[in-house]
Amino acid sequence: MTAGLTARLRRISTNDRFLIVPMDHGITMGAVEGLVDIESTIDGVTSGGADAVLTQRGIAGRVHPNKNDAGYIVHLNGSTTIGPDENDKRVTGTVEDAVRAGADAVSFHINVGSDHEPDQIEGLAELTADAERLGLPVLAMAYARGPGVDESDPESLGHAVRLAEELGADVVKTGYSGDGDSFERVTESTRLPVVIAGGSKGSDRETVEMVRGAMDGDAAGVSMGRSIFQHDDPEGIARAVSAIVHDDATVDEALAAGGFIEV
Repeated sequence: MTAGLTARLRRISTNDRFLIVPMDHGITMGAVEGLVDIESTIDGVTSGGADAVLTQRGIAGRVHPNKNDAGYIVHLNGSTTIGPDENDKRVTGTVEDAVRAGADAVSFHINVGSDHEPDQIEGLAELTADAERLGLPVLAMAYARGPGVDESDPESLGHAVRLAEELGADVVKTGYSGDGDSFERVTESTRLPVVIAGGSKGSDRETVEMVRGAMDGDAAGVSMGRSIFQHDDPEGIARAVSAIVHDDATVDEALAAGGFIEV
């Protein structure tokens, strides 16, 4: 690992733990709640303890003044919910584009088990090779997703994260298997740090319980979008999640840290 790669990984994490808030959903879903005034949302989640935020490169200018010295990840493929196939993620930029946008790392989405897996494997392999030349970390968003695939099956998730390692990623994001015991099968499938996706919004307690379970299953943190940026209090929920990821808090301690309950 080069000095530059190590330095940049530290910019998007704290003591090898990751709280990343992806907000690239504008390309997928449009200007949804939490992304219209993305400047305020970025300020809130980073004030609450997010280590890094993630967007497409085109809005980098809206990110940097508001991220409170947190790290910045540029996502390099995408699709839309109104297009013919949301799983067909297409390349949206290069590693050089991300560097010009001020990125500390890049990310790429691959649906393992989908009809588009072959093209996405090639895309991720090309991206990791380009990023390695520049000492830029790669976050692979590797999901078990496709016809007949159980998206929470630990064996399938384990296959997805191992694929990311084999293709040269530095950190891997995947779905959650539902409990800490089964998630250990996922994390043991790779030497990479594994972070979980947040999925659609749940209650505050459900969100925090999911994070606690993942960390108990040896996750290295989370990469949670809508559960955080669409929350009525993005800073508070980020603070609650951070309490578990960075301080090993219990569920109730985390909810209290976010201001959601009294203990």
